[in-house]
Amino acid sequence: MMKTTLNRRQLIKALAATGLLSQLGSFSTFAAAPKRLYVDGLCFLPDELSDLTDSRIDAYLCDISDIEAIKQSDGTTNYKRTYNACMKSIDKALTRVKQNPDKLILGESAADITRAHHTGKTAVFFQIQGADCVEESISSGLNQVDEFFDKGLRALQLTHHYGNLFSGGALDNAPSSDGVNQGLNKPLTSAGKALIEKLNQKQILIDVSHSSPQSALDTAKLSNAPIVQSHGAVRAIVNHARCSPDEVIKAISDTGGLFGVFMMSFWLTNDKVPTTEHYMAHLKHVAKVGGIDAVAIANDYPLRGQKNLLKLNNDNSKGVKQYLDWWHSLRAKNVLGYEIEPVHVVIPELNHIHRMERIDTALADTGFSSSDRDKIMGGNWQRVLKAALG
Repeated sequence: MMKTTLNRRQLIKALAATGLLSQLGSFSTFAAAPKRLYVDGLCFLPDELSDLTDSRIDAYLCDISDIEAIKQSDGTTNYKRTYNACMKSIDKALTRVKQNPDKLILGESAADITRAHHTGKTAVFFQIQGADCVEESISSGLNQVDEFFDKGLRALQLTHHYGNLFSGGALDNAPSSDGVNQGLNKPLTSAGKALIEKLNQKQILIDVSHSSPQSALDTAKLSNAPIVQSHGAVRAIVNHARCSPDEVIKAISDTGGLFGVFMMSFWLTNDKVPTTEHYMAHLKHVAKVGGIDAVAIANDYPLRGQKNLLKLNNDNSKGVKQYLDWWHSLRAKNVLGYEIEPVHVVIPELNHIHRMERIDTALADTGFSSSDRDKIMGGNWQRVLKAALG
Protein backbone atom coordinates (compact mmCIF):
# COMPACT_ATOMS: atom_id res chain seq x y z
CA MET A 1 0.00 0.00 0.00
CA MET A 2 2.89 2.34 0.76
CA LYS A 3 4.25 1.82 -2.73
CA THR A 4 0.91 2.93 -4.24
CA THR A 5 0.85 6.02 -2.03
CA LEU A 6 4.34 7.05 -3.03
CA ASN A 7 3.63 6.54 -6.72
CA ARG A 8 0.55 8.75 -6.52
CA ARG A 9 2.50 11.48 -4.78
CA GLN A 10 5.30 11.26 -7.31
CA LEU A 11 2.81 11.47 -10.16
CA ILE A 12 1.12 14.56 -8.68
CA LYS A 13 4.42 16.36 -8.22
CA ALA A 14 5.74 15.31 -11.63
CA LEU A 15 2.62 16.57 -13.40
CA ALA A 16 2.80 19.85 -11.52
CA ALA A 17 6.49 20.30 -12.28
CA THR A 18 6.09 19.67 -16.02
CA GLY A 19 2.93 21.72 -16.32
CA LEU A 20 0.97 18.76 -17.68
CA LEU A 21 -1.56 18.87 -14.86
CA SER A 22 -2.61 22.36 -15.90
CA GLN A 23 -3.57 20.96 -19.30
CA LEU A 24 -6.06 18.49 -17.86
CA GLY A 25 -9.78 19.08 -17.47
CA SER A 26 -10.68 22.50 -16.15
CA PHE A 27 -7.09 23.71 -16.24
CA SER A 28 -7.13 24.34 -19.99
CA THR A 29 -9.79 27.00 -19.58
CA PHE A 30 -7.84 28.55 -16.71
CA ALA A 31 -4.73 28.83 -18.90
CA ALA A 32 -6.65 30.80 -21.51
CA ALA A 33 -8.41 33.11 -19.06
CA PRO A 34 -7.58 36.82 -19.45
CA LYS A 35 -7.57 37.42 -15.70
CA ARG A 36 -5.20 35.57 -13.39
CA LEU A 37 -6.96 33.09 -11.11
CA TYR A 38 -7.09 34.20 -7.47
CA VAL A 39 -7.65 31.54 -4.80
CA ASP A 40 -7.32 32.24 -1.07
CA GLY A 41 -6.28 29.75 1.58
CA LEU A 42 -8.63 30.84 4.34
CA CYS A 43 -11.37 33.41 4.74
CA PHE A 44 -15.02 33.66 5.81
CA LEU A 45 -18.43 34.41 4.35
CA PRO A 46 -18.61 38.21 4.33
CA ASP A 47 -21.33 40.27 5.96
CA GLU A 48 -21.77 42.12 2.67
CA LEU A 49 -21.76 39.83 -0.37
CA SER A 50 -20.54 42.73 -2.52
CA ASP A 51 -17.16 42.06 -0.89
CA LEU A 52 -16.93 38.89 -2.99
CA THR A 53 -16.88 40.90 -6.22
CA ASP A 54 -14.75 43.71 -4.81
CA SER A 55 -12.04 41.31 -3.63
CA ARG A 56 -11.76 39.74 -7.12
CA ILE A 57 -11.13 36.37 -5.51
CA ASP A 58 -12.45 33.43 -7.53
CA ALA A 59 -12.46 30.83 -4.76
CA TYR A 60 -11.32 30.25 -1.21
CA LEU A 61 -11.35 27.85 1.69
CA CYS A 62 -14.23 29.22 3.73
CA ASP A 63 -14.05 28.70 7.50
CA ILE A 64 -17.66 28.13 8.54
CA SER A 65 -16.93 26.73 11.99
CA ASP A 66 -18.24 28.08 15.26
CA ILE A 67 -16.69 27.75 18.68
CA GLU A 68 -17.29 27.12 22.32
CA ALA A 69 -14.82 28.76 24.70
CA ILE A 70 -13.27 26.16 26.99
CA LYS A 71 -11.27 27.39 29.99
CA GLN A 72 -8.05 25.43 30.44
CA SER A 73 -6.77 24.32 33.85
CA ASP A 74 -3.78 26.64 33.44
CA GLY A 75 -6.03 29.68 33.00
CA THR A 76 -5.78 29.99 29.21
CA THR A 77 -8.77 29.59 26.93
CA ASN A 78 -9.13 27.04 24.15
CA TYR A 79 -11.78 27.63 21.51
CA LYS A 80 -13.14 24.23 20.51
CA ARG A 81 -15.10 23.63 17.35
CA THR A 82 -17.69 21.32 18.86
CA TYR A 83 -20.12 19.12 16.93
CA ASN A 84 -23.21 21.07 18.01
CA ALA A 85 -21.67 24.47 17.30
CA CYS A 86 -20.35 23.44 13.88
CA MET A 87 -23.52 21.67 12.79
CA LYS A 88 -25.44 24.88 13.39
CA SER A 89 -22.82 26.99 11.63
CA ILE A 90 -22.52 24.77 8.54
CA ASP A 91 -26.32 24.69 8.17
CA LYS A 92 -26.38 28.47 8.34
CA ALA A 93 -23.57 28.80 5.79
CA LEU A 94 -25.14 26.29 3.40
CA THR A 95 -28.46 28.13 3.54
CA ARG A 96 -26.73 31.39 2.70
CA VAL A 97 -24.93 29.89 -0.28
CA LYS A 98 -28.14 28.36 -1.61
CA GLN A 99 -29.99 31.66 -1.20
CA ASN A 100 -27.40 33.55 -3.27
CA PRO A 101 -26.73 31.46 -6.41
CA ASP A 102 -25.98 34.62 -8.38
CA LYS A 103 -22.90 35.27 -6.24
CA LEU A 104 -21.85 32.03 -4.55
CA ILE A 105 -21.01 28.48 -5.64
CA LEU A 106 -20.68 25.69 -3.11
CA GLY A 107 -17.21 24.31 -3.80
CA GLU A 108 -17.31 20.53 -4.07
CA SER A 109 -14.61 19.88 -6.69
CA ALA A 110 -11.86 21.82 -8.43
CA ALA A 111 -14.14 22.26 -11.44
CA ASP A 112 -16.18 24.69 -9.36
CA ILE A 113 -13.20 27.07 -9.31
CA THR A 114 -13.21 27.30 -13.10
CA ARG A 115 -17.00 27.70 -13.11
CA ALA A 116 -16.74 30.58 -10.66
CA HIS A 117 -13.89 32.17 -12.60
CA HIS A 118 -15.89 32.23 -15.84
CA THR A 119 -19.19 33.36 -14.36
CA GLY A 120 -17.99 36.13 -12.04
CA LYS A 121 -19.06 34.20 -8.95
CA THR A 122 -17.05 32.96 -5.97
CA ALA A 123 -16.62 29.28 -5.09
CA VAL A 124 -16.43 28.65 -1.35
CA PHE A 125 -15.01 25.37 -0.05
CA PHE A 126 -16.34 24.80 3.44
CA GLN A 127 -13.62 24.27 6.03
CA ILE A 128 -13.66 23.71 9.81
CA GLN A 129 -10.68 24.76 11.92
CA GLY A 130 -10.50 21.77 14.23
CA ALA A 131 -11.57 18.13 14.19
CA ASP A 132 -13.00 18.53 17.68
CA CYS A 133 -16.32 18.58 15.83
CA VAL A 134 -16.08 14.83 15.10
CA GLU A 135 -14.49 13.63 18.36
CA GLU A 136 -17.76 12.18 19.61
CA SER A 137 -17.81 9.67 16.73
CA ILE A 138 -14.37 8.11 17.28
CA SER A 139 -15.96 4.90 18.53
CA SER A 140 -18.56 4.81 15.73
CA GLY A 141 -16.40 4.85 12.62
CA LEU A 142 -16.12 8.65 12.59
CA ASN A 143 -19.60 8.83 11.10
CA GLN A 144 -19.82 12.52 12.00
CA VAL A 145 -17.32 13.12 9.17
CA ASP A 146 -19.94 11.72 6.80
CA GLU A 147 -22.56 14.08 8.23
CA PHE A 148 -20.39 17.13 7.65
CA PHE A 149 -19.39 15.95 4.17
CA ASP A 150 -23.05 15.64 3.19
CA LYS A 151 -23.53 19.29 4.20
CA GLY A 152 -20.63 20.42 2.00
CA LEU A 153 -17.51 20.14 4.16
CA ARG A 154 -14.47 19.73 1.91
CA ALA A 155 -11.52 20.66 4.18
CA LEU A 156 -10.90 19.75 7.81
CA GLN A 157 -8.16 21.14 10.04
CA LEU A 158 -6.94 18.60 12.57
CA THR A 159 -6.80 20.99 15.52
CA HIS A 160 -6.65 24.64 16.52
CA HIS A 161 -3.68 25.85 18.61
CA TYR A 162 -3.97 23.11 21.27
CA GLY A 163 -4.03 19.35 20.91
CA ASN A 164 -7.19 17.27 20.86
CA LEU A 165 -8.02 13.56 20.67
CA PHE A 166 -6.52 13.39 17.17
CA SER A 167 -3.50 15.67 16.96
CA GLY A 168 -0.93 17.60 18.90
CA GLY A 169 -1.29 21.37 18.80
CA ALA A 170 1.26 24.06 18.00
CA LEU A 171 0.82 25.72 21.41
CA ASP A 172 0.75 22.60 23.60
CA ASN A 173 2.92 23.25 26.64
CA ALA A 174 3.44 21.78 30.11
CA PRO A 175 5.81 22.17 33.09
CA SER A 176 8.71 19.75 33.35
CA SER A 177 9.77 18.06 36.60
CA ASP A 178 11.85 21.10 37.57
CA GLY A 179 8.84 23.39 37.12
CA VAL A 180 10.07 24.96 33.87
CA ASN A 181 7.52 25.03 31.06
CA GLN A 182 8.43 23.20 27.90
CA GLY A 183 6.87 22.77 24.49
CA LEU A 184 5.17 19.49 23.71
CA ASN A 185 5.58 18.18 20.20
CA LYS A 186 2.84 15.56 20.33
CA PRO A 187 2.35 13.01 17.54
CA LEU A 188 -0.90 11.90 15.93
CA THR A 189 -2.92 9.62 18.17
CA SER A 190 -4.37 6.29 17.04
CA ALA A 191 -7.67 8.13 16.54
CA GLY A 192 -5.80 10.72 14.48
CA LYS A 193 -4.44 8.02 12.20
CA ALA A 194 -7.95 6.66 11.72
CA LEU A 195 -9.14 10.19 10.92
CA ILE A 196 -6.49 10.60 8.19
CA GLU A 197 -7.69 7.37 6.57
CA LYS A 198 -11.32 8.48 6.83
CA LEU A 199 -10.64 11.90 5.29
CA ASN A 200 -8.72 10.31 2.42
CA GLN A 201 -11.59 7.90 1.82
CA LYS A 202 -14.17 10.72 1.80
CA GLN A 203 -11.93 12.95 -0.35
CA ILE A 204 -11.83 15.72 2.22
CA LEU A 205 -8.72 17.93 2.16
CA ILE A 206 -6.53 17.54 5.26
CA ASP A 207 -5.28 20.81 6.79
CA VAL A 208 -2.43 20.68 9.34
CA SER A 209 -2.54 24.38 10.24
CA HIS A 210 -2.14 24.81 14.03
CA SER A 211 -0.90 21.22 14.43
CA SER A 212 2.30 20.34 16.25
CA PRO A 213 5.23 19.77 13.89
CA GLN A 214 5.28 16.04 14.72
CA SER A 215 1.57 15.62 14.02
CA ALA A 216 2.02 17.40 10.69
CA LEU A 217 4.93 15.11 9.81
CA ASP A 218 2.93 12.04 10.82
CA THR A 219 0.03 13.20 8.65
CA ALA A 220 2.30 13.73 5.65
CA LYS A 221 3.56 10.14 5.95
CA LEU A 222 0.09 8.62 6.32
CA SER A 223 -2.01 10.53 3.81
CA ASN A 224 -2.38 9.13 0.30
CA ALA A 225 -3.59 12.53 -0.95
CA PRO A 226 -1.95 15.96 -0.81
CA ILE A 227 -2.18 17.77 2.54
CA VAL A 228 -1.96 21.52 3.16
CA GLN A 229 -1.17 24.07 5.75
CA SER A 230 -3.82 26.47 4.59
CA HIS A 231 -2.55 29.38 6.67
CA GLY A 232 0.72 29.81 8.52
CA ALA A 233 4.21 31.28 8.53
CA VAL A 234 7.86 30.28 8.48
CA ARG A 235 9.75 29.49 11.70
CA ALA A 236 13.13 30.09 10.05
CA ILE A 237 12.09 33.75 9.79
CA VAL A 238 10.11 34.17 13.03
CA ASN A 239 11.03 31.67 15.76
CA HIS A 240 7.54 31.12 17.11
CA ALA A 241 5.49 28.06 18.03
CA ARG A 242 2.76 29.08 15.57
CA CYS A 243 5.26 29.16 12.70
CA SER A 244 6.33 25.98 10.91
CA PRO A 245 9.86 24.56 10.71
CA ASP A 246 11.35 23.78 7.32
CA GLU A 247 10.93 20.01 7.75
CA VAL A 248 7.16 20.48 7.92
CA ILE A 249 7.09 22.71 4.84
CA LYS A 250 9.14 20.13 2.93
CA ALA A 251 6.98 17.20 4.12
CA ILE A 252 3.79 18.98 3.02
CA SER A 253 5.34 19.70 -0.37
CA ASP A 254 6.40 16.08 -0.76
CA THR A 255 2.74 15.00 -0.58
CA GLY A 256 2.00 17.28 -3.53
CA GLY A 257 0.45 19.77 -1.12
CA LEU A 258 0.98 23.45 -0.41
CA PHE A 259 1.70 26.00 2.32
CA GLY A 260 -0.39 29.19 2.49
CA VAL A 261 1.21 32.27 4.06
CA PHE A 262 -1.27 34.36 6.00
CA MET A 263 -1.77 38.02 6.93
CA MET A 264 -1.16 38.00 10.71
CA SER A 265 1.89 40.23 10.80
CA PHE A 266 3.08 39.43 14.33
CA TRP A 267 3.96 35.98 12.95
CA LEU A 268 5.59 37.41 9.82
CA THR A 269 8.19 39.72 11.35
CA ASN A 270 9.50 40.98 14.67
CA ASP A 271 10.48 44.28 13.06
CA LYS A 272 8.57 47.28 14.36
CA VAL A 273 7.02 48.17 10.99
CA PRO A 274 5.58 45.29 8.92
CA THR A 275 5.76 45.65 5.15
CA THR A 276 4.86 43.74 2.01
CA GLU A 277 8.57 42.82 1.74
CA HIS A 278 8.21 40.81 4.96
CA TYR A 279 5.33 38.90 3.38
CA MET A 280 7.37 38.28 0.23
CA ALA A 281 10.19 36.86 2.38
CA HIS A 282 7.91 34.08 3.65
CA LEU A 283 6.71 33.23 0.15
CA LYS A 284 10.28 33.09 -1.13
CA HIS A 285 11.33 30.85 1.76
CA VAL A 286 8.49 28.40 1.12
CA ALA A 287 9.51 28.31 -2.54
CA LYS A 288 13.12 27.65 -1.57
CA VAL A 289 12.24 24.81 0.80
CA GLY A 290 9.22 23.23 -0.88
CA GLY A 291 9.42 24.43 -4.46
CA ILE A 292 7.22 26.90 -6.33
CA ASP A 293 4.35 24.38 -6.46
CA ALA A 294 4.08 24.53 -2.66
CA VAL A 295 3.56 28.31 -2.38
CA ALA A 296 0.12 29.84 -1.82
CA ILE A 297 -1.68 32.86 -0.40
CA ALA A 298 -3.90 32.86 2.68
CA ASN A 299 -5.73 35.47 4.70
CA ASP A 300 -7.22 34.39 8.07
CA TYR A 301 -8.98 37.75 8.24
CA PRO A 302 -12.26 38.80 6.55
CA LEU A 303 -12.16 39.63 2.84
CA ARG A 304 -11.87 43.35 3.53
CA GLY A 305 -9.19 42.81 6.17
CA GLN A 306 -8.97 42.79 9.96
CA LYS A 307 -12.06 44.76 10.91
CA ASN A 308 -10.79 46.51 14.03
CA LEU A 309 -7.63 47.68 12.27
CA LEU A 310 -9.68 49.04 9.37
CA LYS A 311 -11.72 51.06 11.86
CA LEU A 312 -8.45 52.37 13.29
CA ASN A 313 -7.11 53.27 9.81
CA ASN A 314 -4.58 50.44 10.21
CA ASP A 315 -3.03 51.98 13.33
CA ASN A 316 -1.15 48.93 14.59
CA SER A 317 -0.15 50.53 17.89
CA LYS A 318 -3.81 50.70 18.87
CA GLY A 319 -5.04 47.56 17.15
CA VAL A 320 -2.52 45.22 18.74
CA LYS A 321 -3.98 45.86 22.20
CA GLN A 322 -6.85 43.43 21.62
CA TYR A 323 -4.33 40.55 21.39
CA LEU A 324 -2.16 41.33 24.40
CA ASP A 325 -4.09 39.55 27.17
CA TRP A 326 -4.04 36.30 25.19
CA TRP A 327 -0.40 36.84 24.22
CA HIS A 328 0.65 37.44 27.83
CA SER A 329 -1.19 34.32 29.06
CA LEU A 330 0.97 32.23 26.72
CA ARG A 331 4.10 34.15 27.63
CA ALA A 332 3.46 33.13 31.24
CA LYS A 333 3.64 29.50 30.07
CA ASN A 334 6.94 30.15 28.24
CA VAL A 335 5.48 29.12 24.89
CA LEU A 336 8.07 29.67 22.15
CA GLY A 337 7.98 33.17 20.67
CA TYR A 338 5.58 34.81 23.12
CA GLU A 339 8.45 36.40 25.03
CA ILE A 340 8.59 39.02 22.26
CA GLU A 341 5.89 41.69 22.68
CA PRO A 342 3.88 42.18 19.47
CA VAL A 343 3.61 45.74 18.17
CA HIS A 344 1.52 45.16 15.06
CA VAL A 345 -1.31 43.03 13.69
CA VAL A 346 -1.43 43.72 9.95
CA ILE A 347 0.66 44.86 7.02
CA PRO A 348 -1.30 48.07 6.30
CA GLU A 349 -1.06 47.91 2.50
CA LEU A 350 -2.33 44.31 2.52
CA ASN A 351 -5.14 44.86 5.02
CA HIS A 352 -7.34 45.84 2.12
CA ILE A 353 -10.09 44.45 -0.10
CA HIS A 354 -7.67 44.47 -3.08
CA ARG A 355 -4.85 42.68 -1.26
CA MET A 356 -4.68 39.85 -3.84
CA GLU A 357 -3.96 42.27 -6.67
CA ARG A 358 -1.40 44.04 -4.50
CA ILE A 359 0.32 40.74 -3.69
CA ASP A 360 0.29 39.81 -7.38
CA THR A 361 1.99 43.11 -8.23
CA ALA A 362 4.50 42.71 -5.40
CA LEU A 363 5.40 39.23 -6.67
CA ALA A 364 6.19 40.70 -10.08
CA ASP A 365 8.26 43.47 -8.50
CA THR A 366 10.13 40.83 -6.46
CA GLY A 367 11.10 38.94 -9.61
CA PHE A 368 8.59 36.09 -9.77
CA SER A 369 7.76 35.13 -13.35
CA SER A 370 4.25 35.27 -14.76
CA SER A 371 3.97 31.46 -14.65
CA ASP A 372 5.13 31.42 -11.02
CA ARG A 373 2.52 34.04 -10.18
CA ASP A 374 -0.14 31.91 -11.88
CA LYS A 375 0.74 29.12 -9.46
CA ILE A 376 1.09 31.20 -6.30
CA MET A 377 -2.06 33.29 -6.79
CA GLY A 378 -4.37 30.37 -7.49
CA GLY A 379 -3.01 27.62 -9.70
CA ASN A 380 -1.43 25.69 -6.84
CA TRP A 381 -4.69 25.70 -4.91
CA GLN A 382 -6.62 24.52 -7.95
CA ARG A 383 -4.14 21.70 -8.55
CA VAL A 384 -4.25 20.51 -4.94
CA LEU A 385 -8.03 20.67 -4.71
CA LYS A 386 -8.28 18.67 -7.93
CA ALA A 387 -5.95 16.01 -6.53
CA ALA A 388 -7.62 15.87 -3.09
CA LEU A 389 -11.30 16.36 -3.96
CA GLY A 390 -11.52 15.20 -7.55
